[in-house]
Amino acid sequence: MNPERQQRLKNFLEERRLWIEDALSSQCEVPWEEVPPRLQEAMVYSLQAGGKRIRPVLCLAAAERCGLAPRRAMPLALAHEWIHTASLIHDDLPCMDDDDLRRGKPTNHRVFGEALALLAGDALLAWAFEFALEGLCREELPAPQILGALQTFARAVGPRGICGGQVRDTDPQSRSEDPEDVWLIARTKTSVLLESALVGGALLAGAGPSVVSAYRHYGTHLGTAFQIVDDVLDVLGDSATLGKTAGKDALQGKRTFVSVYGLERAKELAEQESRLAVASLEGICPEDDPLVDLVESLVERTR
Repeated sequence: MNPERQQRLKNFLEERRLWIEDALSSQCEVPWEEVPPRLQEAMVYSLQAGGKRIRPVLCLAAAERCGLAPRRAMPLALAHEWIHTASLIHDDLPCMDDDDLRRGKPTNHRVFGEALALLAGDALLAWAFEFALEGLCREELPAPQILGALQTFARAVGPRGICGGQVRDTDPQSRSEDPEDVWLIARTKTSVLLESALVGGALLAGAGPSVVSAYRHYGTHLGTAFQIVDDVLDVLGDSATLGKTAGKDALQGKRTFVSVYGLERAKELAEQESRLAVASLEGICPEDDPLVDLVESLVERTR
């Protein structure tokens, strides 16, 4: 990516990340009424552990491009960050991927214990829906648009979404030798929450079916490219750079794009998915839109 595009994308992401961090801090830095302080501490520990905030950024971006002021979509954007954080807490548990590092810090269960980490993830999952519904209603958006966005959100979280994806990824009896299995895992474990963020933002803005479909396909291919690169980095990266333990996929015998297709073919597939993601935006975003640049940036990432 040339320097001009890099700077444009950096400015775009940083501006929106700061919006999100400000909104997140306003929620995290006050005592939560009727919530045990230790539970709040565990939830906030992972919420404020850093990260790119890509999912809420995408939600705000889709809403904005469809004519809705980004601040009015913020409750749904933050709800996606609550869910993403919950999924990471659960993913790191000893009964799942059993990891000690997340975003360069000790994982939640290493700090608070397994029971409290499990409950912190559960609480974030439930709070996401309460928070989104209350916030969107305060924005006085039309009820059908709120319900459409929340239905998409719920589907992304449930058995057809990240919960199902996690089962396919971690449960030996649910794994398949079919090469298509890695594509299904990528879609349900990674792409589905990106799709939900984009589609939810578009639906809140009242976008029509063709625009919603375009954002859905963009999210699918963007998420798949992201997952393929993640699989590649697990082989080529190091723990200090990644902020999580490298080499875990091979140690756990997981089927990944690298184990199924080999390293070089996996890199080719990441490029293929990135091209499909960009093509999905044709007709709804200009060629110099930061959402186009984001695709290349994610494929080129090192962590």
